[in-house]
Amino acid sequence: MSRKRFRDYGFAVGKLPTGKHNSITDVPGVTVGHVTLHTDTQDSSVRTGVTAILPHGGNVFREKVAAASYVINGFGKTTGLVQVNELGTVESPIMLTNTFSVPAVTEGALQYMMDVDAGIGEQAGSINIVTGECNDRLLNDMRGLHVRPKHAVEAIRQAAGDRPVAEGAVGAGTGMVCFGCKGGIGSSSRRITISGKDCHIGVLVLTNFGRAEDLTILGQPVGAHLRDKAMERGRGNNDGSIIIVLGTDVPMDARQLRRVAKRAGIGLARTGSIAHHGSGDIVIAFSNGNRFQHEPEVDLVSSTILREDGPLMSECFRAAADATEEAIYNSLFMAESTRGHNGSEVQALSVEIVLPFLNNMQGKQ
Repeated sequence: MSRKRFRDYGFAVGKLPTGKHNSITDVPGVTVGHVTLHTDTQDSSVRTGVTAILPHGGNVFREKVAAASYVINGFGKTTGLVQVNELGTVESPIMLTNTFSVPAVTEGALQYMMDVDAGIGEQAGSINIVTGECNDRLLNDMRGLHVRPKHAVEAIRQAAGDRPVAEGAVGAGTGMVCFGCKGGIGSSSRRITISGKDCHIGVLVLTNFGRAEDLTILGQPVGAHLRDKAMERGRGNNDGSIIIVLGTDVPMDARQLRRVAKRAGIGLARTGSIAHHGSGDIVIAFSNGNRFQHEPEVDLVSSTILREDGPLMSECFRAAADATEEAIYNSLFMAESTRGHNGSEVQALSVEIVLPFLNNMQGKQ
């Protein structure tokens, strides 16, 4: 059975409309690029990669975007989030990879930005690179350090927008395991009308978390059903991790973005996660609806932000939760069975069993 996105089977999460592509790239200016490493040698199997999310098409260092992060559970290894939360901006591509490749990917993104802007490291000062990770050691020879800085540069250069994001076992998601099934990259978006203008909240996830029996889809105990069918499950890390990148063109400041980022955790919980002890569950949120010059020419700057005491803020909360939930489903529905390091194998989600179960459960409601 060919892999399709969750919504292609006639299911939907929530009532808000999606963007054109139901992807984070529905946010104007946002682009995503992947580099996938899927090779075998006599000594190792490489199942890993890099994913780059660019907040807009310009020089993000010179024209920063409002940003915040929210840590649901902090068993993770990231770069750059301390400064993001201190200053409330992102000034680099947001990079995703495996745990041991954070230094190489950070170096690659740094090299790319220095090539773009000769002032970085000189008169313009330093730059804060944001990199997140999940552990793909089951399927990938992570000790081999196969991701190099050049792969980060390539992922950034490959970034494209106004099209659906490639999902499943691609980029940083190549070797990831989710709820005992093959996981990886997933994305979704929601459209909100503000003052007569369509705005978007988009989510991209890197999924590598969850116990097989806990998988829940649209409130139904899918994982327990699969277990009852005695299906072979993946031997992944039951704790695992997830990185959630939330982008929007809704004008928000860092404090508001942090509030929205928290609601991504609601979407995560709906899928069956309890943010286990060893899970790194981290949300990185940005708005390219508010941009800040690196060297403003005035001492006082102003920006427009969303009204907070009206219904629109709650709609943004809903959009974040719903898009996160559906992005996780897409990462599962789109990922293919993968063989990897030391003879390991992780099966794709058994759509042929899940779909009849979901349809039957919906028919009973």
